[in-house]
Amino acid sequence: MTTADPLQRIERAEIEDTSLLAFYRDMNVAERRTFWACAAGWALDGMDFMIYPLVIGTIIALWKVDAGSAGLAGTVTLLASAIGGWLGGYLSDHIGRVRTLQITIIWFSVFSLVCAVVQNFEQLLIARAVLGLGFGGEWAAGAVVMGEAIRPQYRGRAVGSVQSGWAVGWGLAVLSQAILFSLMPAETAWRWMFVIGALPALLVFYIRRSVTEPEIAAEARARHAETGSHPKLWEIFTFPIAKTTVLASLMATGCQGGYYAVTFWVPQFLTKERHLSIVGSTGYLSTLIIGSFIGYLTGAWLADRIGRRNLFLTFSIGAIAVVLLYTQLPLTNEILWVLGFPLGFFASGYFSGVGAFLTELYPTRLRGSGQGFCYNFGRGIGALFPFLVGALSASTSLANAIAIFAVVAYALFFIAAFALPETRGRVLHAD
Repeated sequence: MTTADPLQRIERAEIEDTSLLAFYRDMNVAERRTFWACAAGWALDGMDFMIYPLVIGTIIALWKVDAGSAGLAGTVTLLASAIGGWLGGYLSDHIGRVRTLQITIIWFSVFSLVCAVVQNFEQLLIARAVLGLGFGGEWAAGAVVMGEAIRPQYRGRAVGSVQSGWAVGWGLAVLSQAILFSLMPAETAWRWMFVIGALPALLVFYIRRSVTEPEIAAEARARHAETGSHPKLWEIFTFPIAKTTVLASLMATGCQGGYYAVTFWVPQFLTKERHLSIVGSTGYLSTLIIGSFIGYLTGAWLADRIGRRNLFLTFSIGAIAVVLLYTQLPLTNEILWVLGFPLGFFASGYFSGVGAFLTELYPTRLRGSGQGFCYNFGRGIGALFPFLVGALSASTSLANAIAIFAVVAYALFFIAAFALPETRGRVLHAD
């Protein structure tokens, strides 16, 4: 098949066993190796990204940076990741998913080390931008590998469970912060945080030895090499798939814009407006992270149980409600600590369905390009939210700024998801 019509050859697999761990029990050795490699990669990816939000208060104090400029560094990382994701996805359609995964992991690990030795904020801004290219490409390649390697009846749970690795990585970043900032002065500890962010490079050795290219991807590339019909970078914008690309990009913008508006600024909200110390805020962030982890696993189960779209609609409404409670009510710190769990749960759990959903929207020849573009377009536009929240906080409270942009983002997520088709159980072909 040479067209990119997502409505052609649609087959659906029956989902008989909807228990969370059914997919893992039925995996062969190769599938399990792929699962653990992608889960570890996503965990380390999450750790690497969340390091900057955790040290942003130190950066602001050390280099006398205003909140808007500090948020800009997060925005630039995500904007660069949008470009990296599209290019990484396109590259994975040409040279293979696994090879692209290795290249991108090495890339963002090296530039995390560069972040550790910068001498001023301008240098840090550049280093974070270049790091973002690999950060975006890693998700694009890893999500496609998982989506293609797992059978359709288990895809939602498997890809969603890998997504839960982000919460593990976030937890590792918070733990590293608590230890390093207890043992060292802040002006030294933040640099060692970025050194730890280079650890993902070690994962490449495992991937080279243990992870194989998905069969349908290898078959599709071989067929297109034979016929000379290689996918083009702009093909995802041609009829009839352009509508899917637009809607999926808007959906990704909403889900990620809301997430980044919340998670990027919550550490600063706790220390600035709740007057907690960096170490004292660790318990609050831990509750948020535990809720996030449980949300990912619940979302993974629901993605196959009730479908991808129903998952998105339910969690976007829940996220709006909890964000408003968390930021707008005059709650005690004890209640705020408890609310951290549902905040993490609803602000993260829907991501478990996103990877599988985008995988199922595109044919194999365009899967890397389409999935990489849509998800990372969402990252790029969602990347504006940390900057905008920081800028708006100059004229209102940080709590109000977080609430405004989070609600707008989650509303967009709801509308775009409602307009897209359900893809649960869709069988993939080497087209």
